[in-house]
Amino acid sequence: MDRYPPIADHGLVGDLQTAALVSSQGVVDWFAAPRFDSPSIFAALLDHDRGGYFRMTASNPDASCKQLYYPETAILVTRFMSPDGVGEVIDWMPPNRSRTPSDRHTLIRAVRTVRGTVQFDIECRPRFDYARATHQLDLVPDGATFRAPGVTAYLQSTVPLERDGEDVRGSITLNVGQQAVAVFTVCDGDGDGQLPPPPTVDGITQQLWDAADFWQRWVRGSNYRGRWPDMVNRSAITLKLLTYAPTGAPVAAATMGLPEQVGGERNWDYRYTWVRDGSLSIRALLDLGFVEEATDFTHWLGDRLRESAGKGGEPLQIMYRVDGEPLLTEETLDHLEGYRGSSPVRLGNAASDQLQLDIYGEALYGLSEGREVAVQAGYRGWKILADTLDWLAESWDRPDEGIWETRGGRQDFTYSRVMCWAAFDRGLKLASEFSRPADTDRWTKARDTILEQVMARGWSEEEQAYVQHYGGDAVLDASLLLMPRVGFIAPRDPSWLSTLDAMDRTLVSDSLVYRYDPAASPDGLRGSEGTFSLCTFLYVDALARAGRLRPARYTFEKMHTYANHVGLFAEEVGPSGEQLGNFPQAFTHLSLITAACTLDEALDKQRG
Repeated sequence: MDRYPPIADHGLVGDLQTAALVSSQGVVDWFAAPRFDSPSIFAALLDHDRGGYFRMTASNPDASCKQLYYPETAILVTRFMSPDGVGEVIDWMPPNRSRTPSDRHTLIRAVRTVRGTVQFDIECRPRFDYARATHQLDLVPDGATFRAPGVTAYLQSTVPLERDGEDVRGSITLNVGQQAVAVFTVCDGDGDGQLPPPPTVDGITQQLWDAADFWQRWVRGSNYRGRWPDMVNRSAITLKLLTYAPTGAPVAAATMGLPEQVGGERNWDYRYTWVRDGSLSIRALLDLGFVEEATDFTHWLGDRLRESAGKGGEPLQIMYRVDGEPLLTEETLDHLEGYRGSSPVRLGNAASDQLQLDIYGEALYGLSEGREVAVQAGYRGWKILADTLDWLAESWDRPDEGIWETRGGRQDFTYSRVMCWAAFDRGLKLASEFSRPADTDRWTKARDTILEQVMARGWSEEEQAYVQHYGGDAVLDASLLLMPRVGFIAPRDPSWLSTLDAMDRTLVSDSLVYRYDPAASPDGLRGSEGTFSLCTFLYVDALARAGRLRPARYTFEKMHTYANHVGLFAEEVGPSGEQLGNFPQAFTHLSLITAACTLDEALDKQRG
């Protein structure tokens, strides 16, 4: 067992309310329950010695490993190959689409030998509450009970277990065709001390096929018929896995604290719902035909606006918990060493208090994109939206922290202005389309003033490009790649083509795209970061819209080679091609989908 496997050396399994990471060595080294943003139970990825893990691996140290997904599912297979035999560990969580949050979450681990003879080892070492809470073990013939304050975990196993302190371990030798199972169930509260009924191989096999049927039926609901079905379908499944079914809110990633630079301080908690990410996912989901998921998020977003109505202050916070709770106080977990010494490990996210005016553009963009599928909000719902735009008409012309949540002070970010323009533009179109009362003169004036301001102050004659913020050094910023997508500028406008050229000179490295240059635009944090995978896919989208189809397709298909072994992307790609940051990142996967759809459409038109 590696102390710290590469971040990309994992597959993701989940039940639509929480998720776990399983390394290609068969180790569950991240799992939080009952929700994505709950305290961790296994967190060896953040501290190998203290964090806790659940290992099921072949005993033979010379066995080689291969990990894959069962096709078009979230069922993960880790295969161990040795001269004595070939064995597999199959991991999944039974999907739970209920609108009611569940207090019970189950991770199923089935092992089997498919050739020869394989001995499997098992270790289960939970560490509750980010390894801050102690637990007690009760060992019984069919498994074990782990009790910690406020949570109880049951391990039921057909592998014989023995006590190892307050943890358990065991081993079993399986001949070809033989199977064993281990079922780890987490429950809120102190439990009743009783294990659920013991698992049987036949019962677990039926649950496996039930899960496979669920995922394959869901994927068949996609209407994508383009050139890259495997990558698009895997991204869609990943987005689904990262969405909290009771509310329809997607989290930015399954993990917290994974570094953007190994050994650095850029280690954030991404297990929350960003208004920006979720709003931009609406179009991606609709493009694939997943109407229910898109509609669910429009309702979640509408609820956030209704909750703030009449209270004064900012109508929206940039991020929330999956249930809409706005409190995300940031603290550091100093007892954890961090991934390969990357500290501090942060819990919560102080960026939730930042001013990021672009979110109103993304919110209106998402709501307008989803208007054909969302249940009509009615007059009161429209009034809340109109009041939000009235507030923005008075508030848009302010410095803010910007899309990248910099901690170096507020600036007049060009992207924030562009998205405020998008908010008024979409609001005006909705008011006209549905004949709703609105202060259209005021909104029109704000929209037009923003456009003129960006053209005058967001343009650099020196760079011949639109730049990150007004005044000072002319710094390029990849967020502006969304300008043509939201309609702020024509995708083949000469000034936009010149901006693409400037980005290619300064932000693009062998087809991979940086967000911006922290050395040229200090962001208040030490260290550097890799290329941003989201931005690479935004670059593909912009190139395709600009008619630059050869470099667009080359960049898109080359980016596929940076996916991990099961098609997942973290937040960034490091200088040696390694994946960095929280994993997997939903924003990256939704931008892959939008880039694929845009590029497919452009290539089809060229061929036609």
